[in-house]
Amino acid sequence: MTHPADDARALLCALGDHVRDLVVGARGMDMAAVEGQTSADTIYAIDKVAEDVLVDAIDLEIARVHGPVALVAEGLHGGRVLLPRGTAESDVVWTVIVDPIDGTRGVMYQKRPAWVLTGVARCGAGATLADIELAVQTEIPLVKQHLCDELWAIRGAGATAVRVNRLTGDYVDLSLRPSPSPTLAHGFATIARFFPGVRAELAELDDEIVATLLGPPTPGKAQLFEDQYISSAGQMYELICGHDRFVADLRSIAKPRHAPDARPGPALCCHPYDLCAELIARECGVVVTDERGEMLRAPLSVDADVSWVGYANATLHATVAPVLSQALRDRGWIA
Repeated sequence: MTHPADDARALLCALGDHVRDLVVGARGMDMAAVEGQTSADTIYAIDKVAEDVLVDAIDLEIARVHGPVALVAEGLHGGRVLLPRGTAESDVVWTVIVDPIDGTRGVMYQKRPAWVLTGVARCGAGATLADIELAVQTEIPLVKQHLCDELWAIRGAGATAVRVNRLTGDYVDLSLRPSPSPTLAHGFATIARFFPGVRAELAELDDEIVATLLGPPTPGKAQLFEDQYISSAGQMYELICGHDRFVADLRSIAKPRHAPDARPGPALCCHPYDLCAELIARECGVVVTDERGEMLRAPLSVDADVSWVGYANATLHATVAPVLSQALRDRGWIA
């Protein structure tokens, strides 16, 4: 494999399609059955089925053909395995990080679509999100939904997307256009607060940022809206497609007001595999940073806690980022 843009992209897209069809067709199984626990999250039955498919295919079709792979995925023993089996660490050519289903809880209860995510980096140990050269993101639709999107990007070459009719196999090109709006007013802007622990503190931060940028609310009028999509890939998709203007997931640094010296909470945070396709957003023009405004450089592991911020365009980044940074410093969440 001379470059991830070669047949690797087609293979990963095909794998995403296979997992999508597998999950959509799994109505007869108990998708919500708990298969196990890791340091990062709970593994459900549908996660395990999807992961097994991806591991086998990456072993046979990438590692054995194009060079040894370090495969990183949540359900693997230790979160990482070298393929083909028996490969020495020094021989690894590629790191492939996978989230077989991002948004498991939403799709297993048929609330919202989930996503298959894969990122490929041209190095072994020490690889980070910044090293990913190829990313693929495939929508897992609700059972009642026949149209679903597939996105991919090659670093420095832009992003591409198609909308697939999963009943016929037909597809059409999909234009990816983040919002060009210079303001958050009347749009969707969200600070993620999915789980108990620090929801009050995150909501307070949200209100402070909006008040600073837009002033006090007018009675009877909505300044903007939020969308708590419980999927990092789903949130990134909303930025890519122009639905959302600002998203911040700061769970890994948020601290309870009554215990400012405590470990940040809640326990469940975003991990690198949730963000392994963020290259697509950046190639579309979305500005994606960590909580300090730097490029995401989290290690390609399963247990690192990651905070991230997405701005639909450079103007919003220039306007919102200083306000967010000051609010985080005031709270002691960043230095």
